[in-house]
Amino acid sequence: MKNFLFFRLFISLIFLLSMNSILSQEKIASNITEYNSYIKKANPGDVIVLKNGIWKDVKLNAYGKGEEGNPIIVKAETAGKVIVSGNSTLNIYGEHIIVSGLWFKDGESSYKSVVQFRKDSKTFANHCRFTNSTISYYNVKNGIKDHWVDIWGKNNRVDHNNFTGKTSEGTTLVVWLKGDKHINNNHSIDNNIFGQRPDLGKNGGETIRIGTSTNSKKTSKTLVERNVFAGCNGEIEIISNKSGDNIFRDNLFVGSKGALTLRHGDNALVERNVFLGNGVSKTGGIRVINSGHIIRNNLMIGLQGDGYRGAIVLMNGVPNSPLNRYEQVRNVDIQNNTIINSGPISFGEGKDTEKSLAPKNVNFSNNLVYHNSSTKNLIFVDEASDIKFNSNYIDANASTEKGFKSTIINWKEIKSFPIPTAQNPDLLFVSKNVNSPKTDINKVVRQIFNAGAFNLDANKLPKALTLRAGPGWKPKIIAPIIKPSDVTVEPGLETLRKAIDKAASGSILRLKTGEYILEKSIKISKNITIIGDKGGASILTVKKDLKKYFTYIFRLNEGSKLNLKHLIIDGENSKPKYAIVSPDKNKIGVYDLFVDNVIFKNFNNTDGGSIFKAYNGTKADTLSFKNSRFMNSYRGLNLSYDKDVMGFFNANVIVLENSVFKDIKEAAVNYIRKTPAVDLPGGKLVVKNCIFSNVYNTEKGKVLRTTGIHAVEITNSVFSNSYDIKNFVDLKGRFNFISNCLVYASGFIKVSQGAKQDNILFKNPKWQDDDLFIPSKKSPLLKEKNGVGNIGLKQ
Repeated sequence: MKNFLFFRLFISLIFLLSMNSILSQEKIASNITEYNSYIKKANPGDVIVLKNGIWKDVKLNAYGKGEEGNPIIVKAETAGKVIVSGNSTLNIYGEHIIVSGLWFKDGESSYKSVVQFRKDSKTFANHCRFTNSTISYYNVKNGIKDHWVDIWGKNNRVDHNNFTGKTSEGTTLVVWLKGDKHINNNHSIDNNIFGQRPDLGKNGGETIRIGTSTNSKKTSKTLVERNVFAGCNGEIEIISNKSGDNIFRDNLFVGSKGALTLRHGDNALVERNVFLGNGVSKTGGIRVINSGHIIRNNLMIGLQGDGYRGAIVLMNGVPNSPLNRYEQVRNVDIQNNTIINSGPISFGEGKDTEKSLAPKNVNFSNNLVYHNSSTKNLIFVDEASDIKFNSNYIDANASTEKGFKSTIINWKEIKSFPIPTAQNPDLLFVSKNVNSPKTDINKVVRQIFNAGAFNLDANKLPKALTLRAGPGWKPKIIAPIIKPSDVTVEPGLETLRKAIDKAASGSILRLKTGEYILEKSIKISKNITIIGDKGGASILTVKKDLKKYFTYIFRLNEGSKLNLKHLIIDGENSKPKYAIVSPDKNKIGVYDLFVDNVIFKNFNNTDGGSIFKAYNGTKADTLSFKNSRFMNSYRGLNLSYDKDVMGFFNANVIVLENSVFKDIKEAAVNYIRKTPAVDLPGGKLVVKNCIFSNVYNTEKGKVLRTTGIHAVEITNSVFSNSYDIKNFVDLKGRFNFISNCLVYASGFIKVSQGAKQDNILFKNPKWQDDDLFIPSKKSPLLKEKNGVGNIGLKQ
């Protein structure tokens, strides 16, 4: 009887195994129709194989109800040989679905996601996975703000992928927390390569964003680990943390112009990450906002950023901050980080009248800083009375820094990376608390606790430096060559911005007669030429009654070149402070601006406004304004914000030719260099055939303020109708001169230290048209009337 029961049990087991084999099948789909029929009937354990080749203009839906340990799998026949292109997208939803081995490229998508973990606003993914795949240079149509991966639901994983070459607006990967179905999600983003992303020139270029400001008080519990971020330059926030209780560990940041930013949300853990500047400018470390974070065992080497992109940056907060601004840094623990030859640690960064709350109850302990040249390693923008400094050490060719003890560090090297040796007794005098790391950056137990990220005499490199991230196959990603174009842009709302975003460097944008209306400022990060209608009026203006404060119309970023021709730029609406500004402060990469036949008018913001502004620490190579008019504005060109920095000036050359400054309340040009001797080379202003009428009409006013500028050349120009002014210019130095000029009711010229004046007429210019500044037949500006030569505008 027992043998019979055993036989029946054996037969039942065989039957179940054979049934499972029948139900769990591998099916090969050669087109989207076959695939849809297979996925619709998929059972736990089924494997649907996409046949090698190009899958163009397809909507792949990977869905069903797999089981733990028995998922539904959708995979490429050969990983990397299934090319998804054109207007295509992938939606993953249901339970326990795995998609693997795809390569998204050659896109022309109209979708807002390349991959999303949901079907619609009600159907999401749980316990699903996107793996061993690549998305590279996947383009979208008509400037759509898209994301390459949108993660919804819970317990999903994005791993071992390569995401390289996103050029469109929108974050590369987003974790969403809209609705209760997505909080406490426990997603994992791991072992991916996030490759080259060019500077977007505006917000929205993050590589990863977890949450939004609106949902930033929700708990996400997303894990971001063992990823490589290489050349992720989209914007200042490489990772933007906007939710609670997330973990960032064992990641490698290489040559990426930004920072891991704890922007909103509380209680993040940031540990064992490595940041390498690799000689790239604006490379940063960790920027801290909000509460409860632990930042420990991180290594930073050769970071070139400062300010918001410093090695470690603690921001100032806003009183009663709304969710989208800056909450005060509170109850943050920063321990055992090592910073080598990098930009400064900054405390209270961003302090202004709004961001007035200094960091509070911060423990800054057991950190190690080394720098092999004299530089500022710590910056206290605001007071630091609520920051507790304990057992921090610094080895630098500078005076002892506040909060740090000076020491000399003994190093050894492992594959060219510096490791402190056991011959560093100072580093053993430390301070511990409950958040002090029990292991070092290598996850080796700290038998003897010391300052810095490494155990003394550590014998291996951090996990972040030995990663094998990305897909198991190696995609040969080739960046597409985008050729400059010559395109016509229609008038309307935001049409110009969209055209600039889409255009390749070197492109020409031709504007028709009409209004080009802006809702946001435009940032220029490439070589762009904008040409208006020469026979009409192409007007750039700001949208009326904007609620958000509008600072500038154009910003030129480092390395950019902007050419403007035949335009009217009008500041009447919404009162922008500036028409054009330099890169942000302390961004040292040079830029160029060439303006020809442009009218600037109505920039009347008296709160420091001007038509052009150069921020502190920036440098233009050439600023050229020809055949242009500057009218009814507060200030003209303002390059004076580094007046107290010895030897620095904001432009190598400024050229004003055949242009008019009329009704300017303060200086037409404010161009300053602090120098011990004016004859030392540095800065050049060339003014030729220009007219200045009613400019800075006060007793102490200066039409052209050129203090300390090495070479100032003013020729064939007119200064008139500044009745109250005493000296409209004050020229100093052997390379300053003014010649062949007419002065009328504008005071006198002051020269000293070898500066010269020659052939100056103090007469009424006698205009036939005093708006267009056309001389009458009796004007002394004409050669036959003055014996000097033609003075004023070219005729």
